[in-house]
Amino acid sequence: MGKTLDGVYKNRSRIYKYLLYLLTVGCIVFFFPRGGKFKYEFQKGKPWQYENLYAPFDFAIQKTEEDMLTERSRIESQQIDYFVYDHVIVKEVYDNFDSSFTKVFSPSKFNPRSLSILKSVAKDLLDSIYSRGIVVQANDGILKDRIYLVQNSEAQRLNSSELYQMGSLNDTISKVLGGKSLKAYEPEYKSFFFEIIRPNVSYDEGLTKRELQEALSEISLTRGNVDEGKLIIAKGEVVEAENLKILDSLKAEYESELWTDNNYYFILFGYTILVALVLMMLLLFLKKYRPEVFRNNIKVTFIFFNILLMVLVTTLVVKYNETYVFVVPLCIMPLILKTFFDARLGLFVHVLTVLILGFVVPNSFEYIFLQIIAGIVTILTVSELYKRANLFISVGQITLIYIVGYFAFHIIHEGSLDNVNWYIFGFFFLNGMITLFAQPLIYIYEKVFGMVSDVSLLELSDTNSRLLKELSNKAPGTFHHSLQVANLAEAAANEIGANAMLVRVGALYHDIGKMNNPTFFTENQITNVNPHDDIAPVESAKIIIDHVIEGIEMARKNNLPDRVIDFIRTHHGTSLVYYFYKKEQENNPDVEIASFQYPGPIPFSKETAILMMSDAVEAASKSLNNPTYMVIDEFIDKIIAGQMNNKQFLNANITFKEIEKIKKVLKQKLTNIYHLRVEYPE
Repeated sequence: MGKTLDGVYKNRSRIYKYLLYLLTVGCIVFFFPRGGKFKYEFQKGKPWQYENLYAPFDFAIQKTEEDMLTERSRIESQQIDYFVYDHVIVKEVYDNFDSSFTKVFSPSKFNPRSLSILKSVAKDLLDSIYSRGIVVQANDGILKDRIYLVQNSEAQRLNSSELYQMGSLNDTISKVLGGKSLKAYEPEYKSFFFEIIRPNVSYDEGLTKRELQEALSEISLTRGNVDEGKLIIAKGEVVEAENLKILDSLKAEYESELWTDNNYYFILFGYTILVALVLMMLLLFLKKYRPEVFRNNIKVTFIFFNILLMVLVTTLVVKYNETYVFVVPLCIMPLILKTFFDARLGLFVHVLTVLILGFVVPNSFEYIFLQIIAGIVTILTVSELYKRANLFISVGQITLIYIVGYFAFHIIHEGSLDNVNWYIFGFFFLNGMITLFAQPLIYIYEKVFGMVSDVSLLELSDTNSRLLKELSNKAPGTFHHSLQVANLAEAAANEIGANAMLVRVGALYHDIGKMNNPTFFTENQITNVNPHDDIAPVESAKIIIDHVIEGIEMARKNNLPDRVIDFIRTHHGTSLVYYFYKKEQENNPDVEIASFQYPGPIPFSKETAILMMSDAVEAASKSLNNPTYMVIDEFIDKIIAGQMNNKQFLNANITFKEIEKIKKVLKQKLTNIYHLRVEYPE
């Protein structure tokens, strides 16, 4: 049991990667849509490259979304509105007829015979008006030519012109009175009718909508059937409008048929194998070409998390509406990975993610092609992300690539620029706007995963930051030394293609531990008094060595990133405090070397190795008297050779050729610092 636990402990990093790998595969497969994949790829306007395809089973030809919209629009345009006849209003009008008539046609003004005739005409006209009714208002103020009038629970179809409207009542009264030679009484009749008449036919919105929904629900989703064994498309035949609809219908039917209880686990197993292969390629790439990333579980988790996030977001968008698939800012992933790692790793992860998403998105070939091209453009154009203009320029180029690619595919499919879906360009622009969110997302990732980007390094390199300001006040000599080392190290890093920004920041902070005892370091001594003269060499060495440990503690207290702390930890490696070691050896030949040795570790990257060389050269150069070209040349060779003999660069991924380049830069820089000039002959 003990051996098992011991083995688990020793291999905990590898076990974690296995668990992360399995969890990511499981989550990605879980996000995938519940459906099989049609085994043929086809596109409109391209020839069918497979053998003759016959219908494997009976299936219906599905109507396209455009067909459905056209049929829906036709039904809505032909919809007849419903109106309701209100008998209650009519009864109230007739009940008020006698009293209202007497008010207008007073018995004192008309003889009984005239009143009887006038009243009879008014009654006939009222009967004529309410035989159909007076409409209140049509739907949206528009009265269609044909309507349904619901009266006594029966709907009668009639022309809307058969109904009376309040606006046309004047003409109706004039026409009737003119035919009966009663024009002289027109003012009284109009006054009477406009007092008594009330509209009684109103638009029934609820009934109209119910009838419309019922008509829409009867729309068939299919248009015809294809019998089993029928030839669908022959080899070499161009996929055009008609057979494209049949192929799309077969694809939908095929995938829905596949995802049954019998085939569920087989399809799931197939998806799992393919996703597992893709992620295995990623792990193998990291192990072979990026071993420092592979060994760091946090970095591996960060990469897998980004893949999982992009798959999740894209899957959710496709499930909601596949039209919006290009709104997902997939290029934000290579952009971020290049910021934290390098271009090659960013592009490799992007391509693998796009291959996974090929199972999810429609028109997978177009999607994969456009996204890979856009990813390559992202990697080639994005540089120095801490410069704000660069991100905007790169996003503009990425958006342009999407637009040009879409145009090209549309021309291939349609043969012209007709029927271009211009709203797609809006999706591309929205994609670009979301990609600009990379800056705040990088900040979030830095805080969550403890990683460092060039933006943070640029902020840390500001000499007005609190910690560097404190260093310049408490230990001005050390601060000046750090600036000189930063300039040397940055130039050397640029020469061999290392991370110059990281080296510069590491150099600025590498000696912050000297703030606790600044006068014990010669660069801060402004008088001839040396505190080391009053203490033993062992104590002096301890104070000198402790500036590394105290610097680490100070850096952690001020929340400096681990990558910067690495420079503090390694800038002396396991070298000796040689001066005090020799001084103690004069009094005690059996001195223990461990008391005068820095705790390490030794540099483990090109950047930390560059800092060790630059720091040693700059510090030792202060002791040079009347330096010449020859003196500086031998001096630098001697210092770096000593570091190599002490095996300080064994763990650093640096070559002899790169070391020679670094020495050349250091010699050139020191020559400029000391303003050496060519000696002219006398």
